[in-house]
Amino acid sequence: MSEWVRVARTDEVQAETPLAANLDDETVVLVRLGDEIVALEDLCTHDGGEISGGCIADGAIECPRHGARFCLRTGEVLSPPAYEGLHVFPVRIEDGFVCVRDDRWD
Repeated sequence: MSEWVRVARTDEVQAETPLAANLDDETVVLVRLGDEIVALEDLCTHDGGEISGGCIADGAIECPRHGARFCLRTGEVLSPPAYEGLHVFPVRIEDGFVCVRDDRWD
């Protein structure tokens, strides 16, 4: 099982503003949804572009390259051109830090 990694301070994650953060050798995108912080892989499944530069609206993030939209809570594709969802990572808050765990190979 992978370890929890501190990736950002909680005050760095703002509502409706994606934040790219390093998780070991991966980049995740952090987004604040009310009192919750979510972490998704920062890689559009359509063409491999970074989604952290995208816009947040209605609980979704839109890829800045071709407009694919993904649900922030589930990673589900909401509109093409992507057809495969994003991985959503477990998140917990400890001592004012956002901690993320890479659970893809558990």
